[in-house]
Amino acid sequence: MWKILCPNQYVESVQQVDLDELKEHGLDGIIVDLDNTLVPWNESTILPEVKDWIVKAKSYGFGVCIVSNNNPGRGEVLSEAFEIPAVWKAVKPRRGAFRRALNILNLQACQVAVIGDQVFTDILGGNRLGLYTILVRPLQEREFFGTRLMRQLEKLILFYLKRRGNL
Repeated sequence: MWKILCPNQYVESVQQVDLDELKEHGLDGIIVDLDNTLVPWNESTILPEVKDWIVKAKSYGFGVCIVSNNNPGRGEVLSEAFEIPAVWKAVKPRRGAFRRALNILNLQACQVAVIGDQVFTDILGGNRLGLYTILVRPLQEREFFGTRLMRQLEKLILFYLKRRGNL
């Protein structure tokens, strides 16, 4: 049961994701969360180092697609700024939005990594489809009230996984 909540990798930020290592795993695509993964929650500030990482990923030949539970309003501006497609109103961890992203990338699940800051949305959703999952620390502590509540449970899960040697 715990395996479904366990990421394949746990890193500080998207910039810490080793693109060479992803290529060695045979991956050709990246699905990435928006809030607190690429940009601070509910903000439109794009950090230069995150933009550089997206550009680098694309230069490595990775297809990149945002999958977010957000509405497209603010998100579309960010998607355009990153010059990558996006799937909005994802209802993660449901699989539908991840499948839409796979179609956009024209790749199979075994060829794609998902990167996000939440165990119960990004990691659970990615693992349910067999994607390679990478958990990053949130960019900031400020976030939606419901997410803050889930973070408490997430801390327990991560503590347990680390204690068992799974992180």
